[in-house]
Amino acid sequence: MSTRGPGRVLVAPDSFKGTFSAVEAAGAIAAGVRAAGAEAEELPIGDGGEGTMDALAAALGGEPRSAMVSDPLGRQVEAGFVLLSDGRTAVVEMAQASGLSRVEEGERDAWRASTLGTGELIVAAVRAGADEVIVTVGGSATTDGGAGALAALEGAGVSPRLRVVCDVRTAWEDAPRVFGPQKGADPETVQLLERRLDELAGRAPRDPRGVPMTGCAGGLSGGLWAFRGARLLPGAAFVLDALRFDERARHADLVVTGEGTLDEQTLAGKAVAEVAARCSRLGIPCHAAVGRDALRAPERLGLASVIEASTSEELSAAGRALAA
Repeated sequence: MSTRGPGRVLVAPDSFKGTFSAVEAAGAIAAGVRAAGAEAEELPIGDGGEGTMDALAAALGGEPRSAMVSDPLGRQVEAGFVLLSDGRTAVVEMAQASGLSRVEEGERDAWRASTLGTGELIVAAVRAGADEVIVTVGGSATTDGGAGALAALEGAGVSPRLRVVCDVRTAWEDAPRVFGPQKGADPETVQLLERRLDELAGRAPRDPRGVPMTGCAGGLSGGLWAFRGARLLPGAAFVLDALRFDERARHADLVVTGEGTLDEQTLAGKAVAEVAARCSRLGIPCHAAVGRDALRAPERLGLASVIEASTSEELSAAGRALAA
């Protein structure tokens, strides 16, 4: 770290899924940084998955709203969205309505689970005044190709501009095989889901098969792209641009990022990888605090170090050590 003054640290973690939100992780790390006498700027981030809506709202400002919508199995639940400070743009996080966290492990049903509730949230956002909706996808319980969401939009007669923030690059036809098992699909159900998506793609105005990012959230991204003309955007890059990460990082002596798990299989497109790449281009040291480190060569990613931390106390200790 630079020796001029106490130093300035940009704290920019993603969520530690199932443990800490990005806001909570940033707060814990920043507390340690400040305890070491350095200045900390908290910048919670996301990659399009769960927590991305909160990260965007925290940085851009907005009004939380809620609506009663359908969960993946059709039960009524209260789910949130954010109307950003411009009053014309809303952020809808599909996991709020159609996420895997909405169903117990024993009731997961990859065939039956529907994105209807996500469509209802988009409709609620439009009725609140939004003419553009940013849909963050990730953590879904569904593999319906967005059929439920499309039905909700059609039934309400709304046509907002849609930007879909994607957390993976998986193509449409690969979604059942890659993600179906974690949603409760056995091998036979995976084949049924593949056929259903193939039939839906055959009816679409433009074919989502083979297109990167169309398989996010069980094809929700592809359905909105194919039938509603949505723009598909790489999640981590979109969020960091929206939060003006590069501008903020230029004023820092070092950056601390992090998320729940770092491994070779899930790294591509993730927030930590994008943060590290940008820091490398800017010539700023980047460190990561993670719940579990399974990287074989963190230096290849451009990380100066990786510290395992799975509690708030450990995150604070990591921040204190890096800022000392």
